[in-house]
Amino acid sequence: MSDIKITKTEILSKEWSLLKRVTFEYLQKDGSWQTQKREIYERGNASVILLYNKKQNTIILTKQFRLASFLNGNKTGMLIEACAGMIDENESPENATIREAKEETGYKVRNTTKVFESYMSPGSLTEILYFFIAEYSHDLKIDEGGGIAHEQENIEVIEIDFNDALKMIDTGEIKDAKTIMLLQYVRLKNIL
Repeated sequence: MSDIKITKTEILSKEWSLLKRVTFEYLQKDGSWQTQKREIYERGNASVILLYNKKQNTIILTKQFRLASFLNGNKTGMLIEACAGMIDENESPENATIREAKEETGYKVRNTTKVFESYMSPGSLTEILYFFIAEYSHDLKIDEGGGIAHEQENIEVIEIDFNDALKMIDTGEIKDAKTIMLLQYVRLKNIL
């Protein structure tokens, strides 16, 4: 017997991604069934990578405009983030990470390490985010990065001292959850 019964699914939007309203029955602890409705956003899964350099004690981050943050009080809409992107159909999370690192930062990384995966906002998003780290060096820089023009990306690449990045969490200059998670992972594991 399942504790959840999906009774109705409505498509509300399928523009950039898929927005559904799902009606379901959920078995309560007392044995009764409760009907609930939720709007669920299906955008696919994504991967994120933090590039680090042990010799220099630096990391590579990106800076770009994020409309959702602008609409929720970020005056410029600009966010400093670890390199990330959507996983294409039939693409592995690792290959997506390598592709995104090249597109966004200009670095052709090797030897990525998957560190964990996480639901980032499970109350409304189906997305799983796969987290990676990889060491970089300047000989791996093959172009300027900055993103893909036809995807309307306008990304600034930032090389920064790791300790300065940690301070930017405290000052609020870095507010992106995936970036904070990776910076804290690197700190906890004494990678830098």
